[in-house]
Amino acid sequence: MKFVKSAALVLGLLIVASAHATAQDSRSVEATRRSQEGPVTGAPSRFNGIGVGLVIIGAGLGIGKLTASAVESMARQPELAATIQTAMIISAALIEGVTFFAIIVLGFIISTS
Repeated sequence: MKFVKSAALVLGLLIVASAHATAQDSRSVEATRRSQEGPVTGAPSRFNGIGVGLVIIGAGLGIGKLTASAVESMARQPELAATIQTAMIISAALIEGVTFFAIIVLGFIISTS
């Protein structure tokens, strides 16, 4: 399972890196847009949907593992359940914040490509 997670992370990083590596300057993009009827399509715009999917899958896996560990900890030490639950909720909120930030950044990348 660790191999699959590592492979997904590497794939996501390669996709994001290829989006920046193949980006054109603004003058050539405007010239291309004027010369074509449809929107500009290329390697960066094709893989951005995969990047959004990877962000959401990663957040789901992270929050799922966090919740499973917290519930297991509460079952082992019921007297600390309130403290564990508070820490779990704060951690889940931070994970969701990072996820929203990544989706917003990918949205800006999609809108500019």
